[in-house]
Amino acid sequence: MTERWDENMDFHTGFLQHLTKVVPDIYFDEINPLLEKEEEIVQMTILRPLEWYLFGEHPDTSLEKLRQSSTPQLCGKVFKMGETTYSCRDCAIDPTCVLCMACFQNSIHKNHRYKMNTSTGGGFCDCGDTEAWKAGPLCANHEPGAAGAVKESSECQLNEKLLSQARKIFPSVIKYIVDMTVWEEEKELPLELMTREKMDKYYCIIFNDEHHSYDHVIYSLQRALGCELGEAQLYTTAIDKEGRKAVMKGTYVACQQAKEEIKKHSKNVSQHPLTVKVLHADIMSHQKFALRLGSWLNKLMSYSSDFRQIICQTCLKEEIDSEKPCLISTLMLWDAKLYKGARKILHELIFSSFFMEMDYKKLFAMEFVKHYKTLQRDYIRDDHEKQISVTAFSVQIFTVPTLARHLIEEQNVITVITETLLEELPEYLDKNGKFNFQGYSQEKLSRVYAVICDLKYILISKPTVWTDKLREQFLEGFRSFLKILTCMQGMEEIKRQIGQHIEVDPDWEAAIAIQIQLKNVLLMFQEWCACDEKLLVTAYKECHLAVMRCSANSSSWERTVIHLCGHTLESKHFKVSTNPVSIHLPLSRMLAGLHIQLSKTGTISKLHEFLSSEEFQVQLLVEYPLRCLALIAQVAAEMWRRNGLSLISQIFYYQDVKCREEMYDKDIILLQVGAAYMDPNSFLLLVLQRYELLDAFKKIMPTKDQDLNKQCNTLIEEMLQALIYIVGERYVPGVSHVTKDDVTMREIVHLLCIEPMAHSAIAKSLPKDENNETGMERVIHKVALFKRPGVSGHGVYELKDECLKEFNMFFYHYTKTQHSKAEHTQKKRRVQENRDEALPPPPPPEFSAAFRNVVKVLNCDIMMHILRTVLQRALELESHLWTEAMIQMVLHLLALGLLEEKQQLEKVPEEEVTFDFYHKASRMGSSTLNAMNILMILEKLKGIQQLESQKDMINWVLQMFETIKRLREKSSLSAVAAPSGSEFTKVNEMQSTQDKEKAERKRKAEAARLHRQKIMAQMSALQKNFIETHKLLYENTQELQGRDVMEEESTMPTIDYSRIALGPKRGPSLTEKEMLTCILCQEEQEVRLESAAMVLSACVQRSTALSQNRGKVLELSEDPLFMDLDLSCGIHTGSCGHVMHAACWQKYFDAIQLNSRQRLHVEQVFDLENGEYLCPLCKSLCNTVIPIIPLQVQKINSEDAEMVAQLLSLSKWIEIVMARISGYSKKSLQEEKQTVLCGKEMENSSSDFHSILSFGVQPLVKYSNSINEMVVLFATAIYRIGLKTAPNEADPRIPMMTWSTCAFTIQCLENLLEDEGKPLFGCLQNRQHSGLKAVVQFAAAQRSTLPQSVIQQHLVRLLGVLLPGLKIEDTPSLLDIDLFHILVGAILSFPSLYWEDTVDLQPSSMSSACNHLYLFHLITMAHVTQIILTSTTANSCTEYPSDQSQEDSEEAHAADSFSKEICRYTNGWYRPTVPGWYLWDCIKKGIASYLRCAALFFHFLLGVPPPEELLLVSEESQFKALCGYLSLPTNLFLLFQEYWNIVEPLLQRWCADPVVLSFLKGTRITLRYPRKRNKLIELPEDYSCLLNRSSQFRCPQSSYDEAKYPVLCLFCGAMLCSLTSCCQEMVNGEEFGPCTSHAAHCGAGVGIFLKIKDCKLMLMGGKNRGCFYPAPYLDEYGETDPNLSRGNPLQLCHERYWKLHLLWQQHCIIEEIARNQETNQIFFGFNWQLL
Repeated sequence: MTERWDENMDFHTGFLQHLTKVVPDIYFDEINPLLEKEEEIVQMTILRPLEWYLFGEHPDTSLEKLRQSSTPQLCGKVFKMGETTYSCRDCAIDPTCVLCMACFQNSIHKNHRYKMNTSTGGGFCDCGDTEAWKAGPLCANHEPGAAGAVKESSECQLNEKLLSQARKIFPSVIKYIVDMTVWEEEKELPLELMTREKMDKYYCIIFNDEHHSYDHVIYSLQRALGCELGEAQLYTTAIDKEGRKAVMKGTYVACQQAKEEIKKHSKNVSQHPLTVKVLHADIMSHQKFALRLGSWLNKLMSYSSDFRQIICQTCLKEEIDSEKPCLISTLMLWDAKLYKGARKILHELIFSSFFMEMDYKKLFAMEFVKHYKTLQRDYIRDDHEKQISVTAFSVQIFTVPTLARHLIEEQNVITVITETLLEELPEYLDKNGKFNFQGYSQEKLSRVYAVICDLKYILISKPTVWTDKLREQFLEGFRSFLKILTCMQGMEEIKRQIGQHIEVDPDWEAAIAIQIQLKNVLLMFQEWCACDEKLLVTAYKECHLAVMRCSANSSSWERTVIHLCGHTLESKHFKVSTNPVSIHLPLSRMLAGLHIQLSKTGTISKLHEFLSSEEFQVQLLVEYPLRCLALIAQVAAEMWRRNGLSLISQIFYYQDVKCREEMYDKDIILLQVGAAYMDPNSFLLLVLQRYELLDAFKKIMPTKDQDLNKQCNTLIEEMLQALIYIVGERYVPGVSHVTKDDVTMREIVHLLCIEPMAHSAIAKSLPKDENNETGMERVIHKVALFKRPGVSGHGVYELKDECLKEFNMFFYHYTKTQHSKAEHTQKKRRVQENRDEALPPPPPPEFSAAFRNVVKVLNCDIMMHILRTVLQRALELESHLWTEAMIQMVLHLLALGLLEEKQQLEKVPEEEVTFDFYHKASRMGSSTLNAMNILMILEKLKGIQQLESQKDMINWVLQMFETIKRLREKSSLSAVAAPSGSEFTKVNEMQSTQDKEKAERKRKAEAARLHRQKIMAQMSALQKNFIETHKLLYENTQELQGRDVMEEESTMPTIDYSRIALGPKRGPSLTEKEMLTCILCQEEQEVRLESAAMVLSACVQRSTALSQNRGKVLELSEDPLFMDLDLSCGIHTGSCGHVMHAACWQKYFDAIQLNSRQRLHVEQVFDLENGEYLCPLCKSLCNTVIPIIPLQVQKINSEDAEMVAQLLSLSKWIEIVMARISGYSKKSLQEEKQTVLCGKEMENSSSDFHSILSFGVQPLVKYSNSINEMVVLFATAIYRIGLKTAPNEADPRIPMMTWSTCAFTIQCLENLLEDEGKPLFGCLQNRQHSGLKAVVQFAAAQRSTLPQSVIQQHLVRLLGVLLPGLKIEDTPSLLDIDLFHILVGAILSFPSLYWEDTVDLQPSSMSSACNHLYLFHLITMAHVTQIILTSTTANSCTEYPSDQSQEDSEEAHAADSFSKEICRYTNGWYRPTVPGWYLWDCIKKGIASYLRCAALFFHFLLGVPPPEELLLVSEESQFKALCGYLSLPTNLFLLFQEYWNIVEPLLQRWCADPVVLSFLKGTRITLRYPRKRNKLIELPEDYSCLLNRSSQFRCPQSSYDEAKYPVLCLFCGAMLCSLTSCCQEMVNGEEFGPCTSHAAHCGAGVGIFLKIKDCKLMLMGGKNRGCFYPAPYLDEYGETDPNLSRGNPLQLCHERYWKLHLLWQQHCIIEEIARNQETNQIFFGFNWQLL
């Protein structure tokens, strides 16, 4: 092939001829392509020959040389959707600079303040880009080892011949790729690719769009093509992933018909039909191969910079004498027409070439800007996501500082972007040239926002050096931007609705959304302008001119003259309540921002030079923001309530943190500009006129209309509040001499004055800059202390005490709710500190020179008139024209005026102070209304009852007046300190009055404290008395502390008894009568056998919490009598501990069912069909009830016990038992499984069928019908849930399930106590104690409700495991079963041997004691044997240190001897390879769990209190105490010695079992003891490690190389694919997602999954139940970060992870899900089974 290409001088022609021959044959079937086969042929016939032709030698050799010789500095990894990216907050130039996982892990930024985010796809790793990072631009992977050596080697490798070949090959390859990608013909190929024979073979192809859902496409395919659901799903998935898919192959006519059918059916379910095309098979083949060539080029370019440069040159080369654009421009211009798969390959091609070479990146950027308008226009009309559009490249280009400067200077990119915006929005312009977005398209506008983002990107880095060209081009762009703002100035005006309520709320979201998008752009323009004085002045003039033009357009209003207090003002006759008004004033606010910049830079002093006062027209500038504030006041006064919710929403955003910087805050600044440049009286006249309050302050107009009075009062309050903000809000750089950090600190102080807050809550309440930063980390430690969280909740910041003095009650960013809450909090704090409740403003910073005149507003005539009028009205109690809030604001204004005067007096000599607030306030008014001065009115207001709460503030103001007076008079008390709070030192009458008030307040507080103390003492005494009187009730409702209830009840000093649970020496079971209260009817009842049943609410569930084989497939056993050794799945019963009468519960459950039937459309948290309900008291999820059965006291006569013990040895006991079983066997020969006694035993047996009765019997206990019913109900529920089958009361497996749940529940509780490090007895929670007691007593009683013959059969099978005399089929081996389950089953079923035909009997206390003892000893010996047999797999015992005493101990010698016996009985297969001391150690550790479970079981069965040692946590004393309690010798081998004559046949039976021998031979595996205690999987400390793991994950069911949504099972560590259709399974006609399927076998339906990309947990509880739960990862502020929305570094919180572990082990996951769903009311729209 290569030789032919060499012979052919024109490589291009030869290459195309070759493709013409082979490509159609390779891709011959696009319906069901054989991808691996296609790839193999492509490599062999095309790609390998191309590589040979390129390199002239074996391609692998050349590529390896290239790989070793070049380490590209730029990483260039292109992010796929869902991949994790990292940004360094310390080093990144801007937030768009990100690193991929590999580069981040190997960079210095790993130890910095970084952020994690999830990529939306299409991004680019910036590692190696020196312009993106302040430090550490290169990771260790891309750090050049020796740059010179690399370069030299690289040059050596790419010799001229190779470069020549590359220049010959690459242009042809690229041209082919471009030509085929943009080919439009459906039937014909280009001439050079056409074959001689054209076949009638076409494909019907569906293209992806965003209008149709998965279901729409599946429906259309099924209807049009008649395909199966599975096939339609596969097609749809391929369409979504690749962007197009051939769904039919056939003739042209057939494909056309299919096309029309698909379009018709798709239009039925959506507004738009699907995009369907018919393409010739050859065209399809070549287009597919063109993309494969693109991937090949991508691979080659990663090896060499020279390759990349050749490709870039080829793509940029324009054809001579052709109007066609270059190849790269062609691809960009065609981008919107291409399908998703093609776009991805071509974008990667651009990333791999142009973006890896800085020089060519600049040339690409120029091409991009050249076509920018066209590209954006196509994108706006397209329906694909931004990340797969070529316009997404803008972030890679515009954020590079040098590139951005170049594009501004050379291509005027700011103007290009702004003009694009103007060209795309003209359809929204009204007749006045203003935007009006009524009836807008949300989708289109969201795409227009992308253009605004580009504007932000280009402005993100401010230039440090300004050239004339840069300044000129920026100004041109700025003027263009002002045109956009002009169209927004005054847009969407609203008019007050009078009479009838508005019918339809107008669209308001679009205008606000654009304001939000533009917020940072506006701020960046202002900051750019501030970089250069000349630029700033020009920009200010341009902006001022634009504002004036807009104002001139609306200057047709009549002018009117207004008068008040001898002052006049001529202004427009405009009323907010009747004329149209708009809150959108971005042009005016831009001017305010530039004015601030002038003030900051000091250029403001030259303002008069470029704008005269006549041109400035300050009154006109103030007009529009003043209307906005007046509108807000009127809305607060409910004058606009008929205008609907749209206005309320706009005003919310106007003041919200997302918009306020460029809306509300700038309006306040503009009003401050007005106050600084206008005459103060004229300014206030204008304010009164716009608030429509002139009449209210001219004369009192009494009216009986309460609504009008209320309206007027609200307007006055709002106006006073605005005046407070105008004169008091100075924390803006430029308005006063403060920094950004000062502003942030003040914001934080006022937020924390409301309440302690979490870091995220504070960050959310602070405005973000262009880098998405709030700046809070720099300053928060100065004003607040961090309080770490506990096991739940989050960490909070609390304000430092020294910062409380900075609290300003009228902080302008408070909402009304926040204002009230902050005021209440601060007053409450001051009362607790025994201080007065005055909350004066803190001394404000001094205004800068440009705003110095604002303070004159405070002491002008009209301000004094306003203050005096409001205070005067408060004296006239009949008047309704004042409110307490009004007085509060007036006092605040007075305080501001006095503080201002005091600051000036302390700063300069009195004669230089022009601010005379004190004199103005002290002056008498001229009219009758103002006959008193303000001081006199304040003195009188102190006596008004309605203003009692303001009394302290009035005193503060009066004291402040006195302080100013003394400063003015320069009295002898010259050293007067500035007032702080209410602490003033005075010697006059006012001070003495205050001292008296303080003393009186202190006396009252002390009296109240003593009164509280007395009440608390009385309550404490009553509580103690109540506890003594109702001791039993108290103990039943409290968590058991220190010791078990049974223990507490039995600690009577007069009784001396042994604490032994088994055998003739068994201690007494001491119980008191049990009185319980029903939670439903509140009636109290004693628990007795003959009484009506009382029940505990309970939840039965299948569980794998103890499983030793997590991957085992859980199959429902037909024979659940024996539990597998690995405890793979058990039945757990839990209870919340709440008691009900059975009848009350039944009524409650019936009522729930009835209610549910009546509300069919309402989904419930619980499944009634499965018997689920919520506990009436605690709302825990339950699915049955446990009957409460009283413990039967059994007394043993000690003399009889000794006699029986002598007569009834173990051998005699076995003999009697065998005789009894044999007797039953003879009576029931019809049984399927015969029990055969060995002949020898029958011959020697001296016992008969009735011998067992001679050691003591008693009548069978009889239960009330009610209790029997509940016993049957609970037993049936266990059977139904455990076996997942329909209830059947006669099924013989019911007792098996009862014993199984009893044993498994005990094992779970023992495991939990060990996990938590708690003692075995004494610290059980009440719910655990009462639940387990009820389960054990129920299991003992349940035998009486069934035929005894069934119980006997089960008992015989259980004993068949132990006794050699019983030969039963299917008896499992000792190594296959859990012996504790055998113990529980045998103990509970053994009384069935006492059954007689004529009389109901059960064993006496003495008989039971012996039966329990011998059964327990037998099973314990079996367990010891089990442990010894499995200890052969132990590691070398040299790992475990031992001393001489261990090796010489009695137990060690006994272990040695016994292991030799085991060796004998296993025919030598058991080899005692470990010393005796180690074997004994294995036995002690291995048997501990069994002994602990047995102790719990016998305690709750018999009621014998445990030894004191079991109330403590001590491993050594615990073993001894357990042995004592269970009648075992501490040397367990003594058991074997004591019963040796019986033990030999037992060992023969146990050890000679084929299963045991196969294990010893190594052909079978089994578990070792002790069993491992299950824990949730180990998670990494750093969350980024988890993200790293998940980035490697690929869905096993999908061939597409895309990151999925991995979830991690915390039970087993399996990583699954979630939220995608690829991994769903069909089971019995139902679809199940991967998590549900996995949980079914890993957790028996229950699961805890970590959604790694979302950083949150999913709790699963069955196929249709689940909830989301916080992940156990916290940031440094103690908060979780769901969806990684904040992106802070996350560390594992071990306490929370342990809490999650306990949630699992306590079997509370289902309960937590139900409680979560009940709380959040999330039942609808979420199909958990598909996860």
